[in-house]
Amino acid sequence: MAILVKPIVTEKMTQLGEKLNRYGFRVQKDANKIEIKKAIEEAYSVTVTDVNTFIVAPKNKSRYTRTGIVKGATSAYKKAIVTLKEGDKIDFYSNI
Repeated sequence: MAILVKPIVTEKMTQLGEKLNRYGFRVQKDANKIEIKKAIEEAYSVTVTDVNTFIVAPKNKSRYTRTGIVKGATSAYKKAIVTLKEGDKIDFYSNI
């Protein structure tokens, strides 16, 4: 089971990467900061200086359909924001 699920590539995270050298990843819920640091250093060949993690709460969703209102919720997941050493960079668009 891989610790890193996928990188978070949004406008806000792209700005953090450009300005503060911080990148976001969706990770497994049971992963700790040390495991996340090792996984990112191995996958991207960079030096991680700091890891911040938090669990994103689920959001309630509802749709109006022909049969009535359908209610549900998104899944909760764990997010990791990593800070890289000065001069290191991760390019998510290199293999497109």
